[in-house]
Amino acid sequence: MIHQQTLEIQTHGRGTINITRDIDSAVNESGIQTGLCHVFVRHTSASLIVCENADPQVRKDLENFLADSVPDGSPLFRHTAEGVDDMPAHVRSILTNMDLCLPVSQGQLNLGIWQGVYLYEHRVRPHRRQIIVTING
Repeated sequence: MIHQQTLEIQTHGRGTINITRDIDSAVNESGIQTGLCHVFVRHTSASLIVCENADPQVRKDLENFLADSVPDGSPLFRHTAEGVDDMPAHVRSILTNMDLCLPVSQGQLNLGIWQGVYLYEHRVRPHRRQIIVTING
């Protein structure tokens, strides 16, 4: 059995949004008890991560690391068609993940107690992002 749906998430600019409940709802709606949930973001300047869900400092530290590693406005980048954050956003999405494969057990995501699924917006401006959720089981 396969179930697929598209989630639309409004971001508020650079940062993470916890989408664990949205994905778990899609799994629940599918009726699939055991299988895999594939999650894919349809953009080149946003990504998906599994990250610590208890302490927001973890995600702030990740942002600080990426800001230091892939700074906006770096003279290294020539692709600036949409601003100084354009190419850094592409690099950030490549360094993280555009898709995830998550286990489904007993009709729900089988994540660890401290794990959450996050949409990571890499652009400074807000965007509307589409995420394809496909559950196989």
